[in-house]
Amino acid sequence: MRRFLVLAFVAAGLTGCQTDTDAMTTSATPSELSEAASSAIAGDMVSRFAEQVGPGTATIVLKEDASPSGQALAAALKGWGYAVATDQKVDEKKAAIQLAYMIDDFEGQALARLSTNKVELTRAYSTTAAGASPASPLSVMQRN
Repeated sequence: MRRFLVLAFVAAGLTGCQTDTDAMTTSATPSELSEAASSAIAGDMVSRFAEQVGPGTATIVLKEDASPSGQALAAALKGWGYAVATDQKVDEKKAAIQLAYMIDDFEGQALARLSTNKVELTRAYSTTAAGASPASPLSVMQRN
């Protein structure tokens, strides 16, 4: 229970009050995260993201990222039917979602976060070279 409260507190501290969609394009991942762990985290987070916004409903705008985590996130989004644009202008007549993501080390686990101007998802993962598995419940914060 204490670990859950600490994770909830950290997740709440990470949420911040962002209203500018240009601020949503940042991304960060730890360099020591394996490709298998990156793929597992991205697959889980994108499936949860699709539950919140609907699968394949819009073009996702990401900051270009050649890291294993960035590539895994883009692949997972495409697998769920989303078009992915990186650092480019998107036709304003079409639905586009600015998506920021972060994976950070926290007490020996990977803390993952996906953020848009409408919803933010956060979850901790236990990682190994062979993959990753959820170590906390999913935290969902919806913005109006």
